[in-house]
Amino acid sequence: MSFPTDLPTPDLLVVCLCAQWCGTCTEYQPLFTALQSEFAGAKFVWVDVEDQSDLVDPIEVENFPTLLVAQGQSARFFGTVTPHLDTLRRLISSSASVDAAAVKDAEVQALVQRLRAG
Repeated sequence: MSFPTDLPTPDLLVVCLCAQWCGTCTEYQPLFTALQSEFAGAKFVWVDVEDQSDLVDPIEVENFPTLLVAQGQSARFFGTVTPHLDTLRRLISSSASVDAAAVKDAEVQALVQRLRAG
């Protein structure tokens, strides 16, 4: 199955919220990093929820990996996903769509603003 990677992505933000001690996250990080080349112009950010707790608070991240995908200033996805490359690719493609619904959680939307500012 192929996915469109020619999406307009200059305002796309893809964030993985993980922890250094998490073995799954350690295995997932190279896949997350490698996918950047498929989404030119998108900003990929790896956030350690313990080392960067001031950025993430008051959001509680309990399961890993937790992903945040935002288009412009609007979060389009926030949640735990399976650590597979195709899952991330599909998630990014669907979240970048103009038809994607915004996440309703105000704290997640505020996190997008903090990430964009930093």
